[in-house]
Amino acid sequence: MTAPHLTALSPQIRDGAHAEDQRPKRADAEHLALGAAGIVIMVLTAGAFWLSYAHLADVAGQHGLGASPIRRWAWPATLDAFIVAGELLMLRAALRRTNDLWAIAVTATGSVGSIALNVAGVSGTDSDRSIPLLDYVVAAVPPAAAMIAFGILMRQIHQLVASPADPSDTGSAHLRNRSVGDRGDNRRQDTADDDPQAPGGQRTEATSQAPGAKPTGGRPPKATIAELVHIGRAAAHQHGKLTRDLLRAAVKDRNLTIGSARQTEVMELLRPELEATGIKVSGG
Repeated sequence: MTAPHLTALSPQIRDGAHAEDQRPKRADAEHLALGAAGIVIMVLTAGAFWLSYAHLADVAGQHGLGASPIRRWAWPATLDAFIVAGELLMLRAALRRTNDLWAIAVTATGSVGSIALNVAGVSGTDSDRSIPLLDYVVAAVPPAAAMIAFGILMRQIHQLVASPADPSDTGSAHLRNRSVGDRGDNRRQDTADDDPQAPGGQRTEATSQAPGAKPTGGRPPKATIAELVHIGRAAAHQHGKLTRDLLRAAVKDRNLTIGSARQTEVMELLRPELEATGIKVSGG
């Protein structure tokens, strides 16, 4: 009776093992493609910025700064630095999940000004001669390419830093959640200390309920540390900050309860993760 059962399950086992073997290879291929794209984008950004910067330096040299090489090469930074500063501020705003209109305005000012001056500098000091249209195109391509390439680079950094749901990070995220869950299991007994008035049988029933199960009546069930950390993380990203009141309200919205000791523990667990992304954590 046992042999047919094992024979029937063996293809499923082999398929599962094959899928597990393919995951590291797929992740390696994704990392390799991302790394290659990053190198190309950085080379493109550097080359486009250099071409635009050098042409603006030539324009400055033809219009009053030719006698001072230092001033001639420093002058283009008054435009191109706006692009870099604006893109960095836009990256910061994206990490905080907000819109920074000043960052957008600074980036647009630097980009439009750089393109306009690169194109305008084609004619030089001789305005009488006829200039082919392609000369203007050649002058406009580097600053436009620099703006687009730098924006792509900032977006890649944003996705790498702020995307917890990236498929390549699934394994590490699973390990982190499992670690938090293990800590919650070790502290399961501490739940009774948060509410000494609750009957012992009721506490046992509350902790044994499956996550996401609807309560059947009486007091709301208590949650594990892993569930509370997940709720607190979602509330922090929604409001742009995390306080004890926000955490308590978010837990209550899930029809769960949280004591003062667990509230402090969850805040301290989330503090390094949230503050690394610019989200303020108040209290503890």
